[in-house]
Amino acid sequence: MILPTRAGDRPRTGPSVPHVQLSQNSPDEIREQLKRWMTGGLPGTRIRPSEISEPGATAFFLEGGTLPPRGAVLLPPRLTAEFAHIHVDGSLHVSLSPDDQQELVAKGWGERHPLYSPAVNVVMVYGPRTADELEVAKTVIAASYHYATGRTLAAYA
Repeated sequence: MILPTRAGDRPRTGPSVPHVQLSQNSPDEIREQLKRWMTGGLPGTRIRPSEISEPGATAFFLEGGTLPPRGAVLLPPRLTAEFAHIHVDGSLHVSLSPDDQQELVAKGWGERHPLYSPAVNVVMVYGPRTADELEVAKTVIAASYHYATGRTLAAYA
């Protein structure tokens, strides 16, 4: 995953659980575009409420019985099913490879969850504010999908 540097300061986020974005939130239209893309663009996944996030979060799970590639650690509590969820504020929590996490944080697009550890592989992706940032968010989600499934989304290969 190769990302541009995010413009501006990082948004304020909650220092603990629930880990939410407190400023620079996604406009409703951008957030809805992202949800629509995720809903139709991640084959082999199921959409349902998150097992770990705040109420109202839309989560993406591997379809029944499918396991992630060896070594991949997805979101708690099961670590093998939910790989991404989008909050009502437009920010997301995703699981990513260590290299992609480093890229995300270094370029200013997100941060590690306050409870992050080798067993809690959760990073926040800041909610996209513009159409260009929406494309970056899709790139990050495609990387999370690849990490969770071993498959590449054609448009983001």
